[in-house]
Amino acid sequence: MQFIDLKAQYAGIQDKIQKRFNDVMEHGMYIMGPEISELEKELANYVGCKHAIGCANGTDALMIAMETLGIGKDDEVISTPFTFFATGETIALKGAKLVFADIDPDTYNIDVEKIEEKITSKTKAIIPVSLYGQMPDMDKIMELAKKHGLSVIEDAAQSFGAEMRGKKSCSVATISTTSFFPAKPLGCYGDGGALFTNDESLAKKISEIRNHGQSKRYTHTSLGYNSRLDTLQAAILLEKLAIFPKEVELRQEVAKRYDEAFMGKIKTTKVADGFKSVYAQYTIEVDNRDEFCEKMKADGIPTAVHYPVPIHHQPIFKDLGYANIDMPLADTASQRVCSLPMHPYMSVDDQMKVIDAVLKNIG
Repeated sequence: MQFIDLKAQYAGIQDKIQKRFNDVMEHGMYIMGPEISELEKELANYVGCKHAIGCANGTDALMIAMETLGIGKDDEVISTPFTFFATGETIALKGAKLVFADIDPDTYNIDVEKIEEKITSKTKAIIPVSLYGQMPDMDKIMELAKKHGLSVIEDAAQSFGAEMRGKKSCSVATISTTSFFPAKPLGCYGDGGALFTNDESLAKKISEIRNHGQSKRYTHTSLGYNSRLDTLQAAILLEKLAIFPKEVELRQEVAKRYDEAFMGKIKTTKVADGFKSVYAQYTIEVDNRDEFCEKMKADGIPTAVHYPVPIHHQPIFKDLGYANIDMPLADTASQRVCSLPMHPYMSVDDQMKVIDAVLKNIG
């Protein structure tokens, strides 16, 4: 059984992917070819924001966002301790201080009610992470940011396609970033990423920074990155984006079957009222997780842990002076969460095997 079945997806669009691939081979514009601007337009239309700008990967997208907003040494950035390392890594690489706010134990996203107490005169931005495919309450975060004159970067690496009160992930923040890593809800066949904004001046700056800070050929108005999305990956993403709305609905069906099977028996990730998750992961909590995962493996069911070590416990962050930080809810989640197979093409028979194994092995 596959944890994420990318081959099943490819089988349905193989001919279209191959045609896109051949088109790029024919025109030969492998860097910044016409598929890049075509994809950026389609991404912006899908999300419902004014500007989408492709880049090389989701980590670069975070770096470019912070560079665009002038985040650097002596600035403070509020974010979550419970996420993939890249969120904290990029803040530290910019020389800023990462200030943690603990998580909501039901959604695993940053607890919005704990952000304001972390704001100081040095705070420059808030970086909420839309974890496991669900946005935090971005409306409240944006209100808080406006009140204190802060920027907001949504790390939407796992939530492209998610919704909050009818607004899509990547459409609300000052700048939003996402990843097209193959295992993401919308993934390419390599690395890729994008940034989104409704601010024209920020969009222009992002476009320049991702390409060595060029305002035009051989004219560099800022220091930037070599972080252009490959034309081939853009071509692939165009065909995947065409079927993405249907895949999001298929993910809802898989999640609903899990929810119904586990109701009252296992703690699952809560989707807040008015929110729609894209279920980048379907995550539960279990006792004795290592033992549980071994039992699932013996039953032929793959599992994964996102994430076993919070950022504040990572060795490098301890070296950077983040020792003895108390984030009890993130710590508890990191010891108990376990993700189950989840993808749009999961058969009911396979899912029932997962459900049966989970219910058998939680005892």
